[in-house]
Amino acid sequence: MNYLLPLLSVLLGYLVALVLKPTKKNNLKLLLAFSGSFLLSLTVIELLPELYESKNDKIGMFIMLGILFQIVLEFFSKGAEHGHVHGHDKMQKMPWLLFVSLCIHALLEGFPVGHHHDLAIGIAIHHLPIAIILTTFFMNANLHKNIIFVFMIAFAIMTPLGTFISEFLPLLNVYYTEITAIVIGILFHISSTIIFESSEGHKFNIAKISMIILGMLLAYFL
Repeated sequence: MNYLLPLLSVLLGYLVALVLKPTKKNNLKLLLAFSGSFLLSLTVIELLPELYESKNDKIGMFIMLGILFQIVLEFFSKGAEHGHVHGHDKMQKMPWLLFVSLCIHALLEGFPVGHHHDLAIGIAIHHLPIAIILTTFFMNANLHKNIIFVFMIAFAIMTPLGTFISEFLPLLNVYYTEITAIVIGILFHISSTIIFESSEGHKFNIAKISMIILGMLLAYFL
């Protein structure tokens, strides 16, 4: 399930966008708010306490490095990791900067999954609306359907690949604490940004708050 859930969520999002062509942005924003809350809660409740039990006094610095690294990635991806894509400019070729930055982001997210199985659920919930939004954006930009397919398949594979690498390369276990701290920084930035960007003008409403609370409760009881 660690491998299948993140993979299937992206493929499901791709198919939903391809077949249903969703147009109601508010529903996707509510799903994003739920996924951001769930991911942030998992990070705070499960990942963070375990990390500080390691007594590594550089944990905070690596978390900040993760936040900084994600900011750099978003310079190239334009915030696609949290559904922040705009415009309908026509595309003829693979958007390589977006592709590479998203793949790096998804790959790193897979590293802690082998030690924290619940995180696979959080990443799957996080990737579902992102896949729908990305596919819809590319379709509206008239990107060739074969390119969209290759992009989404590669994006779907990256998180399971990160999990596979972390489990079968013993060298990475030596630096597990530092790598996980960097991933926590990435997840902090992504999830908090999703929560604040999932409504127009950063305004909170009852539906959004309900989704955030639901995400927190689900993460707590898992």
